[in-house]
Amino acid sequence: MQKGVVVEICVESVAAAVAAQSGGAHRIELCCDLPVGGLTPSDELMRQTREHVSAPIYAMIRPRAGDYCYSDSEFKLMEQQIDRAKSLNMDGVVLGILTDRAKVDVHKTRRLVQLAHPLPVTFHRAFDEIADPLSALEDVICTGATRLLTSGGRNGVVTSLHALAKLHTKSQERIIIIPGGGVNEQNVGQVIRETRATEIHSALRSAESASSQLQPTFEDRVRTLVEKATRYKREEAAARS
Repeated sequence: MQKGVVVEICVESVAAAVAAQSGGAHRIELCCDLPVGGLTPSDELMRQTREHVSAPIYAMIRPRAGDYCYSDSEFKLMEQQIDRAKSLNMDGVVLGILTDRAKVDVHKTRRLVQLAHPLPVTFHRAFDEIADPLSALEDVICTGATRLLTSGGRNGVVTSLHALAKLHTKSQERIIIIPGGGVNEQNVGQVIRETRATEIHSALRSAESASSQLQPTFEDRVRTLVEKATRYKREEAAARS
């Protein structure tokens, strides 16, 4: 088992995946169209990333942008996308389905979790559209998903740290809560401290330098994030001993 904090980096290209791995990322979330929240990567993107990256890769399974309530044909497409992700040697998948009342669609999500087996499933930030996250947590657990990626609400992780801590407490280690949605080098220590997270997720799309000439490379930013997360967890463990 990974000691300390597992850092998952979300990318949409082979080059970014390679850079994230070189920077020390423990896991890659692979998607396309990050500006719309990420969609299912193409077969070629999965194939090429797998050829160049040895770290675990979780593929996004999301057939379109917009809401997370899918038609029968879209659900069928998601099933096909999971099959392709498995055949292309992905290590896990990331997905989420809601009902037309913005609740977890336990039945459909469970079907996809069963189809993905033995790959682990992360229920993604569709969860942040739900009005009562503490109740919805039980629904996500019932689907069989092993992880829940959430910012604790619609406003980003830093404004929802208390909600994330409550989710962590209620989960009772039945599912891994992964804070995401604005985690960066500047706030990672605060996020880990206040949510007690053992895994974090970041696309590192914020906290840019004032001058483009002074901006660190993506690999450098990943390395800094990983180092700070690791250092904080080590200091926290030392303080408890």
